[in-house]
Amino acid sequence: MEPIYVTGHRNPDTDSIVAAMAYTELRHALGDRDYEAACLGSVSDETKLILRKFGCQPPRRISNVYNQIKDLAYETPPILSSAVTMGRAWTVLQENKNTPSIAVANEDGTLCGMLSWDDVASYNANLVSSSYLSEVPIFNLLSVLEGKLLNDPADVRDTVSGEVTIALPQSRKNLLFHKKDSIVICGDQPDMISRALELGVSCLILCQTEITEELRQVESSTSIILTPYDAYRTVRLIFQSTPVGRICQTSDIVSFHLEDRVDDVREQVQKNRAHGYPILDGEEHVVGILTRRHLLQPRRKRVVLVDHNEAAQSVPGLEEAEILEIIDHHRLADIQTRGPIYVRNEPVGSTNTIIAGMFQERGLLPSASMAGMMAAAIISDTVMFKSPTCTKRDIQIAERLARIADVSLDELGKEIFSTSWSNKEPRELLYADYKEFHIAGYDLAVSQITCVNSQAMLSRKEAFLAEMEEIAKEKKFDMVLLLLTDVLMEGTQLLYIGDDNIVSQAFNVTPKDNCVFLPGVMSRKKQVIPSLSALWG
Repeated sequence: MEPIYVTGHRNPDTDSIVAAMAYTELRHALGDRDYEAACLGSVSDETKLILRKFGCQPPRRISNVYNQIKDLAYETPPILSSAVTMGRAWTVLQENKNTPSIAVANEDGTLCGMLSWDDVASYNANLVSSSYLSEVPIFNLLSVLEGKLLNDPADVRDTVSGEVTIALPQSRKNLLFHKKDSIVICGDQPDMISRALELGVSCLILCQTEITEELRQVESSTSIILTPYDAYRTVRLIFQSTPVGRICQTSDIVSFHLEDRVDDVREQVQKNRAHGYPILDGEEHVVGILTRRHLLQPRRKRVVLVDHNEAAQSVPGLEEAEILEIIDHHRLADIQTRGPIYVRNEPVGSTNTIIAGMFQERGLLPSASMAGMMAAAIISDTVMFKSPTCTKRDIQIAERLARIADVSLDELGKEIFSTSWSNKEPRELLYADYKEFHIAGYDLAVSQITCVNSQAMLSRKEAFLAEMEEIAKEKKFDMVLLLLTDVLMEGTQLLYIGDDNIVSQAFNVTPKDNCVFLPGVMSRKKQVIPSLSALWG
C-alpha cells in the first residue's frame, strides 16, 4: 500500500524538512509505520549541513500526489507467454472469470497482445470451416495431448503442419489421406500406420495404442506421437496446441503506464470499447489489467501537511489526495478538505516547536540526532531567536532539545548562519526559500535569504533583480520580493519587482532603485505578509 506522506512546502527550508522527519519519527514511535517523510524540492545547503552534522539522510523527494494508475486496485491475472498453448490460455481464462481479457507477453516481458473470451470464441468458430493446423511447435502438441514422442528429438522438425485427418478403414479409398501435408490420427490400425509412414505425413498420432517393432523400423520423416486419449478427444485437443500469440489481438491496443494520471486515463477509456487495458511499468513490461470499474473509486494518496496550509505552496495534485492532518504555525489559508481532519496550528516560531510538544504530550523523547536537528530548525526559523515570530516556548523547547542532543545552541546557530552563498547562482538563491501567495486579488512571490553579511549579498543586486523580473514575467506576478535578512544587523534588505507605492505604503519607507532597508524586519510570515495583507485588505 502507498505510504502516508508527511511533507512540508515547496522549496523547503530546514524547518519544513525536519518537521516532516520529526513527525514521521513520532508516528513510528507510536506504532504507525505507514508514515514516510517526503520533500517537494531540492534540499538547501543549510539543511544539508544540519543533516550531515547529525548523521541523517534527506527524505524521499516526491513530485506530486495525483491519482495514478498505480494507486488503483487493478487486476493482476497471470500474464501469458505468446508461445503458450490455447489450451493453457483457456484454463487461465476460466480461473480468472472476472477478468475480461488477459495480457500476452513477448519473451522479454513486453506486450505482445490481449486475449479475450471473444478471441477464443472466434478461433473456435473458425475451426468449423477449417481443419488445417499450421506451424505448431511439436512440443505444444505433446503438451496438450499428454503425449510421448517416439522419434529421437534431434531427428524431428520443430513444428508440424497439415490437414487434421482421422484414419478410416482402407476399403473407403475416397476417404483416405493422400497428402504428405497431413496430421493423421488413428488407433490400433497397422495398415493405416504403415500407409502414413510410407507416405511420410507430417505427423502421426496414435490413440491408446502402441506401434509394432516392425513399423517402428520403417524409415520415415513422420513425427510419431503416442497419446492416452481417444481419437475424438485428440481431435478436439489438437487445435488447442496453437500458440496463443497467433490468436490474440496484437494491433490497435490501448495501453497505460503505472505513472499515468487517472483523469487522463479516464478520458481515453471513454473513447474506447476495449474489454481490458494492459498496464505497463517503466520498462514496458506488463504488470496488470485495467477495466472501467477500476476507475470508479480510485484510492487517493494520503498526506500530512507540515509547516504550511496553502495550496499554492503544497504538493501538486493535493486536490486529488486525502489530507489526514495539518500541523503548522502560519496563517490559515485556502486548503479545503472533504471531511473533518486533525489540525494543529499554533502561534510559535517553528513547526518543530509544535512537534516537540507532541512528543512531550505522549511521554516520548525524540532520538538524540532528531532532537539536534529539531533544535537547529527552531534556530533557523526564528533567526537565532531574534525573529518577532519567536516565543518563549520556542526558546524553552530548543534548550530542551539541545540537552537531549548534547549540543550548544550558540555554536549551532553560528554554524547554520555562516553558510556561504558566494558559489550560488542568483536564481538558485531565489528559489532556496521561496513561497508564492495570493492576497486579495494580488499574486506575488517572496524569497528569503538569511545571512550574516547582507552587504555582500547586495553586491549582486542587479543580478537578483534581473532574475526576479524573469520570474514576474514568467508567472505573471504583481510583485516579487527578496528579503536579505541580516542576523547581525537585525533587519532586512528588501529587493523588489513591482509598484514602488505598494512598498512605500506597506512598510512606511522611501524605496530607491528597487531596494530599501527594513530595520527590525526578520520574518516573512509575521511582518512582511501581514503588512501587505493590511494594505490590500
